[in-house]
This record gives sequence, structure tokens and C-alpha cells, in this order.
Amino acid sequence: MSVEPRVNEQIRAREVRLVGPEGEQVGIVPLERALQLAADVDLDLVEVAPMARPPVCKLMDYGKFKYESALKAREARRNQQQTVIKEMKLRPKIDSHDYETKKGHVVRFLKAGDKVKVTIMFRGREQSRPELGFRLLRRLSEEISELGFVEAAPKQDGRNMIMVIAPHRATKAAAVAAKSGEVQADAPEATPVSAGDQ
Repeated sequence: MSVEPRVNEQIRAREVRLVGPEGEQVGIVPLERALQLAADVDLDLVEVAPMARPPVCKLMDYGKFKYESALKAREARRNQQQTVIKEMKLRPKIDSHDYETKKGHVVRFLKAGDKVKVTIMFRGREQSRPELGFRLLRRLSEEISELGFVEAAPKQDGRNMIMVIAPHRATKAAAVAAKSGEVQADAPEATPVSAGDQ
């Protein structure tokens, strides 16, 4: 089904409730008369409420209306915050050095304002010891508690155990500020002139 409103000759009703270009009510008129009025003022007849009885149509510049709608939609998308989920995979019997490296990645992701999905992968007999994975995830969450919090508690999912860590609001705000600061830093700065230089 098309989301575009019907315009001019696409309108199929016999009569319409007409609204003028400034929002004034013209009343119920036959479709031919409404099309004639639109042609007289060099505007389009646009069906704004097709489900009404009779349908409501408005006289407007449809091209300009579409352009402004697209601009508003683009502005709304720009103001949305994208939530990125990074994934970090660990094994229950991970070496301490490897664990520190992976923890460093998790810290970096959280500082950037991203959520982190931590997955413990069990193989073979390790599946009979889920407490090893649970202990590892609890240790990780305690060590990064100043940057993030556990959004989804550890839970077994087949051969994997999954936990989601989200950054604290302050951490996320700092990441957003840092990103906007980088954009402003790209602009050339004016060097102040002291009185002695003149």
C-alpha cells in the first residue's frame, strides 16, 4: 500500500471537503470544482485525510511540501542516537594475559559509549561447568563497574553464556562530548593577539 497521498487526478472521490492554502475551510465541493480551484491558484489538490467521509483535500504546493517533509525527517534522523553493540568472546579457561587484553577492549568500547555483549563459549566438557563462565563474567563486571553496569545478567544460551554491559550515563555523555569536541577541534582557531605584538 502506498504511503504517498493522492494528488490531483489520482483522487477518486466524487466530492471532497476542501481546505484552502492558508488552512481556511472552503466546504464540501465536487472533485471537478476542487481541481478547477487548484488550477486557478496554480497549486496541487492533495488528499490529506483519505479515510474521512468525504475525504479531506488541501490546496498546496506538493513539491515544496515533500521537500520540507524530507528535511524534517533527515533532521530527526540526525538527532537520533545510534546504539552500537560490540561483541567480545571469551573462553572459560582464558589465560590471564588474554583476559586483560579482552578487558581492555571492553573498557575501550564502554568509553566510546557503546554497549558490549560478552559471550563465554563452552566446548565439550566445559558445558558441565557453567559456574566457570559465570565467575569470569562476574569478575569482569566488577572490574569495569566504574565505566558500565550489567544491563542483561549472565544467562546460558546453548553452548554460550551471554551478558550485556552498558556504559553509565556519565560515560556515554563524556563519549558524546568527546565526539562533538573532535568536530569543533577541526575548525581553525583564532590566535589571540597580545598588546605587545601590535
